[in-house]
Amino acid sequence: MEETRLAGKYEITGHTRFGGLLGYPVAHSISPQMHNYSFRRLGIDAVYLCFSVQPEQLGETVRTFRNLDCFGFNLTMPDKTAVLEYLDELSPAARMIGAVNTVVNDHGKLTGYNTDGFGFMESLRRAGVHAAGQEMTLLGAGGAGSAIAVQAALDGVKKLHIANRKSRSFRHAEVLAQVITENTACRADVVDLEDAHAIGEAIDASGILANATSVGMKKPDLPADAENQLPLPDTGCLHEGLIVADVIYNPRQTRLLREAQARGCQTLNGMYMLLYQGAEAFRLWTGQDMPVPEVRQKYFAV
Repeated sequence: MEETRLAGKYEITGHTRFGGLLGYPVAHSISPQMHNYSFRRLGIDAVYLCFSVQPEQLGETVRTFRNLDCFGFNLTMPDKTAVLEYLDELSPAARMIGAVNTVVNDHGKLTGYNTDGFGFMESLRRAGVHAAGQEMTLLGAGGAGSAIAVQAALDGVKKLHIANRKSRSFRHAEVLAQVITENTACRADVVDLEDAHAIGEAIDASGILANATSVGMKKPDLPADAENQLPLPDTGCLHEGLIVADVIYNPRQTRLLREAQARGCQTLNGMYMLLYQGAEAFRLWTGQDMPVPEVRQKYFAV
């Protein structure tokens, strides 16, 4: 009966609006399932699709979406920062983060938001982890890492160690730490991700370790052994009682999480971050709450 009722609301009409996920690659994403189920469940005449967009195609694609009756879209790597130049306005959090994962199209006006940080911190809360007052080490200061850093600071993390490789993004990490320190009660610093001693000291002082890099991810365009790589110089610094969270959800248990579990750490993968960031994006687009318990049971139950 339930499936019949939902199916009846999925008919494409002349009023159906669309949105979707932009990035490359995107075929692995489960975002279409969670959003389309929610549209059907709530009787919203809309559809969510995946659009494989190479970086050089992003500007043209965003301009096209602006001119069509698109309710908005999500962005994944590598487009979260590149999209900024094509938007009309940013939310305060997105401006501080310097990256966008959700865009709302209001009659041609594109406003960028970032729900990644909310999704990550909500996944911690739902797992019984209280981040306020703790120290936290964050690996990576890219789009997802910046969002997590800002939201963690806003949610009361007292000290944040941002670990980033000394590449062209290292300066971004330094600026991010300065912005957080100047605008929140959190003190933030930056360490070299390849400096094992500095990373070890940061993790030893932390109650939470979060991997916001793509190291350990399984993707069709990566070598077969990519998912066995570690985002840390070594795992000897992991200690019992440490909360280890990974933004990666494919595979659901990365090598980092396996080794953390072996050392007595509580672990979380990126599945529920994906769920809760998606729920917040859904609210921004529709003004309604995603039926999270149903979506969680249907698509996220292990």
